[in-house]
Amino acid sequence: MTPLSTIRWLALSLIPVLGSAAENYETPRTEWGMPDLQGVWNFSSNTPMLRPSRFGNRQYLSDEEVAELEASLAARDEAGDAAIPVSGVDEAYNDFWIESAGLGEARLTSHVIYPQNGQLPPLQADATVTEPGRTPPRPVRAALGILFATDGPEDRPLSDRCLIGFNAGPPLTPSFYNNNVQIVQNRDHVVIVNEMIHDARIVPLNNQPHVPEEVGFWTGDSRGHWEGDTLVVETRNFNGLTNTFASIGTSEHKRLVEKFTRVAHDRVDYEFTIDDPATFTDRIVGLIPMYKVAGQIYEYACHEGNYGMVNILRGARVEESLIEGN
Repeated sequence: MTPLSTIRWLALSLIPVLGSAAENYETPRTEWGMPDLQGVWNFSSNTPMLRPSRFGNRQYLSDEEVAELEASLAARDEAGDAAIPVSGVDEAYNDFWIESAGLGEARLTSHVIYPQNGQLPPLQADATVTEPGRTPPRPVRAALGILFATDGPEDRPLSDRCLIGFNAGPPLTPSFYNNNVQIVQNRDHVVIVNEMIHDARIVPLNNQPHVPEEVGFWTGDSRGHWEGDTLVVETRNFNGLTNTFASIGTSEHKRLVEKFTRVAHDRVDYEFTIDDPATFTDRIVGLIPMYKVAGQIYEYACHEGNYGMVNILRGARVEESLIEGN
């Protein structure tokens, strides 16, 4: 095992072993009798969001496919830190920083479980799409990207501007690091704290009505209720300045329903349903297992106007001056 793969193995070992959901598991209760979802949960994943076409409508991997994939991942780690052929102000993180996790007992072929083929449904004819490799028009709605303009802060993705975390959503979507969320409960509220951007989404549980439709928010307006042992959170009133999903759409007509169900002492199943008839011709349903972390979330300390943004733009100006000088 190379020094790099040793370090990455140690990092992964800090995440608890992925346990399976017990059929007769009894959900722990808070002192006021509600299901207890509190704690820090990690939603890292090696499972793709969209299903590779070779699996068709099949939702789960076979034992042989799991073994093959695990061997492939191990071989990739053993190969070490491959160079990334990007340079300058757009240089990406190398493999040392990437957070990943095992397949778990779910063995999903993709996190999207509906439509049945694990792909996004067809788009409406006038849906907005951010095309890879092209600078999107203003306002920039994409949360993440490398090939963006450096003329000014308004041309950078939303995570660069510390407005929206690239994996925080909502909905939560596994990405290359900081895939942690903390859930805090009391009788009348649940707070969902994302590590990325250190955003806290406060969800009332007391039948409080949504704010008026003309009032929009970056992460929408959330209201929650219990259906048995499942916490159901409905979010609407997105401000239209974010994508609906996967760099597609404008979110103002987006309705999101999230379900949090504790299925084992170390696992919460997180399911989301996106309904945006202005962008997609059908709904999107995703399933992401989250696993308990024996630790706490530290402040991400990302804010609009941060040093990172200043240095991205400063670096771009220096790079331009060097090119002009040649």
